[in-house]
Amino acid sequence: MRIQVTRTGGFAGIERHAEVDTADRSDAAEWHALAGRAVADGRSTPPAGVPDGFGYRITVDGRTVYAADPRLTGEQRELVARVLKEGS
Repeated sequence: MRIQVTRTGGFAGIERHAEVDTADRSDAAEWHALAGRAVADGRSTPPAGVPDGFGYRITVDGRTVYAADPRLTGEQRELVARVLKEGS
């Protein structure tokens, strides 16, 4: 499974992108479950955010959903944080 996150917006307006491929990971099942829940709660179009807040594009195996601060679900927030931290 390939999980991609793009974060845009914020005070500086800097875009950040990261990707995790779970193919060879020992914790792949955990990633799959988290990604499935995060995508299930996503929107098909970018939602309105708040001034200086972040917007997110989450793509899991070709399916893209959108979310924005401050209305991310717990699963979306966790997935975004993990991908941006551990991804390349």
